[in-house]
Amino acid sequence: MSPQTDMYGDTGLPRALGSPPGFSTPLEQGGPPGTGETPFDRATAHLDAPLAVVDLQAFDANAADLVRRSKGKPIRVASKSVRCRALLERVLARDGFAGIMSFTLAESLWLARSGCTDILLAYPSVDRAGFAELTGDAQLAAAVTVMVDDPAQLELIDAARPAGGAGEEVRVCLELDTSYRLLGGKVRVGARRSPLRTPDGLAALARTVVRRPGFRLVGLMAYEGHVAGVGDEVAGKPVFSRAIRMMQAAARKELAQRRWEAVRAVRAVAPRLEFVNGGGTGSVQHTAAEAAVTEIAAGSGLYVPRLFDNFRSFSGRPAALFAQPVVRRPGPGVVTVLGGGYPASGVAGPDRLPVPYLPAGLRYDPQEGPGEVQTPLLGPAADGLRIGDKVWFRHAKAGELCERFDQLQLIDGERVVGTVPTYRGEGHAFL
Repeated sequence: MSPQTDMYGDTGLPRALGSPPGFSTPLEQGGPPGTGETPFDRATAHLDAPLAVVDLQAFDANAADLVRRSKGKPIRVASKSVRCRALLERVLARDGFAGIMSFTLAESLWLARSGCTDILLAYPSVDRAGFAELTGDAQLAAAVTVMVDDPAQLELIDAARPAGGAGEEVRVCLELDTSYRLLGGKVRVGARRSPLRTPDGLAALARTVVRRPGFRLVGLMAYEGHVAGVGDEVAGKPVFSRAIRMMQAAARKELAQRRWEAVRAVRAVAPRLEFVNGGGTGSVQHTAAEAAVTEIAAGSGLYVPRLFDNFRSFSGRPAALFAQPVVRRPGPGVVTVLGGGYPASGVAGPDRLPVPYLPAGLRYDPQEGPGEVQTPLLGPAADGLRIGDKVWFRHAKAGELCERFDQLQLIDGERVVGTVPTYRGEGHAFL
C-alpha cells in the first residue's frame, strides 16, 4: 500500500502513527467497583436506561479550560461535536465563545432560522435546494458562510440561484490543506481535505471569488486534524508517544509558516478578510499562538470523549456519558447490558469503540465486544450489579453519541436539572 492510499482516519493520521495494534484505554477512575452507586446513578434513579447525560459542571469546566488555552482569541464551536441546540446556546452565552462551525448546509440553514447569526459551514456542499434557499433569503445569506475550494462549487451555487440568476450575495470561506508532507510529498500525514495547499493556489481561487458577482470572500480556514485530534501521550506507549510529539512539532512549525504566507496572499486579494480560523480541541493553545489566526475551532473538548484522554498538554473532565441497563447475569463475573454497540467514525479499530466507565472494573468479552442488541461485560465489578442497574459508558467521539439518543439529561451534582433534545430529538439527522 502506498502512503497516498486510504490508510487514514478522519484526522488523516496514518495507522502506523495512529492507534497501535492492541490499543486499549486503561480502566477509568470511578466509584466503588460493582456498587452501582455513582452520582450519575443517584441523579437518574427515577429514569430507565438506555439514556444519555451531560454533566453540566464538567461541561462548564471544560469550556473554561478551552477559553484559558485560547489566550483571548474567540472560539467557534464545532456543532458536530455537540449536536444539541440547548448546549450550543449554553456555551455561546459564555465569554470567549463566538459563532458556530456547522457540518452541512441543511444544518446551517436550520440554525440560522433558529436565530444563530454567525455560522461557518466547514465542508463544501452540493445541496442545490439548500443553496436556492440561502440565495433567496437575505437573513440566511447574512448568517451563513459557505466553504469553497474549487471553482466548480461556485458554479453549482450560481446554478441553484432563483430564476434569473440574481439572489443574495453568498459569503465564502476558502480552506487551506494542512497536511504535513515528507519525502517530496510521497508521504502525507493529515486528512484529505482541501486541494488548496500553496499560498499561490489560494490566491488564485480568491481572485476567482472576488471577480465573480454574487460572492464575497470573508474567511480562510485551516484545520490541522493530525495535531488537534491525535493524542500525544498514550498510556503505556512512551516510544510511540514521543514519535507522535516529534511529528506534531514538525507539522506545527511547517504549517505556521505556510498559514502565515497563505493569509498574506489572500489578504492581498481580499483586504477585508473577516476571520482566519484554525485549530481544534487538541491544538487550541498552539494555534492561538499564531498571529495569523484570528479565531479557534473547538467542540469535542466540551464533552471530552475517550479519544481525548491521551493529550499531554491538557486534560478535561468526561461530561457526556450514556447508560445501558443490566438485563442478564449469565454467570459469575459477567453481566449483559442492552445494546451498546455505538462505534465512532474513522478507521475501524478498538479505539473507535465506547468504553465501559462506571462502575470501574468492567471490560468487554473479546469474543463479542459491544453488540447491536446486547453487550456482555466481564470483571469482578459485574458481581455487584443487579438486573436493572445502569452501566455507564463513554463514547469514543463527541457529538456522534447524540445520533443514538433523542434526549440528554442535564445533571448538576446529583440532580437532573433539565432534559433537552438532541438534533435527533428535534427530528434532524443531517448526516
